[in-house]
Amino acid sequence: MNRLDVTEKIITAKVSKGLKWSEIATKVGLSKEWVTAACHGQMTMNAAQADAAAKLFGLTDEEKKWLMVVPYRGSLPTAVPTDPTIYRFYELVQVYGTTFKELIHEEFGDGIMSAIDFKMDLQREPDPNGDRVKIVMSGKYLAYKSY
Repeated sequence: MNRLDVTEKIITAKVSKGLKWSEIATKVGLSKEWVTAACHGQMTMNAAQADAAAKLFGLTDEEKKWLMVVPYRGSLPTAVPTDPTIYRFYELVQVYGTTFKELIHEEFGDGIMSAIDFKMDLQREPDPNGDRVKIVMSGKYLAYKSY
């Protein structure tokens, strides 16, 4: 048994029960974005969150423990993603990465946007020309330090 096995069991239970991530998030008590990441093995749940998820997905005590283990993050199966949806984010960074970097440095100075102290909100944005995906990301600015 490993974390990937638990993720597969969670996804299977989600599909078989016809659940939405927003419903799961309400039961776990955090945002749909964070809970989805946690259920996919990218975040660490505390005991109360893991209890709620275990109850919802029918996990054993051993499986529940895996939800509380610090994960190996960023574990895509290939260096360049092959899934079309994930690839578009890779493409976005390839095209706009230098723009993000330049504008962050111009506005804040020499540093980075944290993916640790981070928030995300994903919403459907109605548009007469076809609905749009609206993603708002907010990460704490961390300056490089001299020493």
